[in-house]
Amino acid sequence: MAFRTFEPTDLSRRALLRGGGYMAAGAALASLPFGRGLLAHDVSHAWPNVAALAEKYVGEGKVANLYATFGWGRDDMAHTVGGGTLSIDGSTEVDMDSLYRIYSMTKPVTGIATMMLIDEGKLGLDQPLYDILPAYREMMVQKEYDGAITEDNLEPAKGPITIRQLLTHTSGLGYGIVQKGPIKDAYEEQGLVPGQVTRLPIPGIGRAEAVRSLETFADRLAELPLVLQPGTKWSYSVSLDLLGRVIEVVEGKPFDVVLQEKIFDPCGMTSTYFTVPDSEIGRFTDNYGILAGTPMPIDPAESSIYLDEPAFPFGGAGLVSSPRDYDRFLRMLLGYGKIGNERVMGELAVRVATSNILPRTATTEGTWVAGQGFGAGGRSTNGQYGWGGAAGTLGAVDFNLGLRAALWTQYMPTEAFPIRDEYMAALEKDLMAMRAAKAA
Repeated sequence: MAFRTFEPTDLSRRALLRGGGYMAAGAALASLPFGRGLLAHDVSHAWPNVAALAEKYVGEGKVANLYATFGWGRDDMAHTVGGGTLSIDGSTEVDMDSLYRIYSMTKPVTGIATMMLIDEGKLGLDQPLYDILPAYREMMVQKEYDGAITEDNLEPAKGPITIRQLLTHTSGLGYGIVQKGPIKDAYEEQGLVPGQVTRLPIPGIGRAEAVRSLETFADRLAELPLVLQPGTKWSYSVSLDLLGRVIEVVEGKPFDVVLQEKIFDPCGMTSTYFTVPDSEIGRFTDNYGILAGTPMPIDPAESSIYLDEPAFPFGGAGLVSSPRDYDRFLRMLLGYGKIGNERVMGELAVRVATSNILPRTATTEGTWVAGQGFGAGGRSTNGQYGWGGAAGTLGAVDFNLGLRAALWTQYMPTEAFPIRDEYMAALEKDLMAMRAAKAA
């Protein structure tokens, strides 16, 4: 077994799916046939607060759609609440097979693929990155965070970047959407742009041209300094994109092919793409930018940038998927590596991937995951694992409840509306109501 020095730590704050009363309600509900039966039938009635939230946002025209999915454990079917249409002016209703840009919900997929290789003994959790990519052996680090990238502001890294650090955003790598100043400019100048939004020339959305391969991405990234010493602090980064290169080097085949063979095909995920086929445009959502509370189309399906082959397969933010497909991914995780009779990955690999694997040397203080744990590409707290995407999507599993849940909509930036917080609060209220009804 290739897992090394796995040391889970119990950190808690606001979880991806809330704690507190939610957990108290859910823990009692999960063991009751009432909870499962109710979900399996009239789910709109079972989740009235979630349904009201969807009706509010869609009814007021703030989003084209707001769609939630819920499933218990290994049950085949995920059930839905909410709805809407593929576009605000359209008439085609969203369903389980509609296509959404999931952006950073790609990160857990890449993280899980990495854990598969660790389980197979092809990688080690605490293995130095330079074992696979020698260019990362002698990295330089900025002394002043986001400061100059001149010699007087650089010092040698005090330790190697490891696979664990890449999985948990503690490697010291930067991110063009996070960094400021010279290092941000350098990322753009070098084409280290691991994502895409639109073909349209929209102010505020960078137009830097990305490098055309994962190999070139990894090579150029190695030439730039880290923004933090490896293993010292959680900082959102391009690390999952770099893991795409690690995966293809270890497997000896393209990263996107590895995902297809190891995850998408075994899980029955037939609608997950880096490039949306022309034949599937009819079920592809439009993406909207929110300007002064008003949605404006920034990536219409018929002319979407996702119809083109990307510069390279972005392991941190590149996938388009459907509610049905992503639910199958979550279902596999809740099945500890199994979906139906298919064993996709080892149970221990799932348990480690979805638990807190933050290095003991790393702090989350002052970050937006402060006090929480982090697993393989996603937040991990109190038995819950998952992550969200830049266009409003969210996917998570709760091992304590045996519940898998996802939220689907398409707008940017995510903080334009408080939909995620309102969704979590609605979820909590509905679960509390289920528990109260059973106790009555």
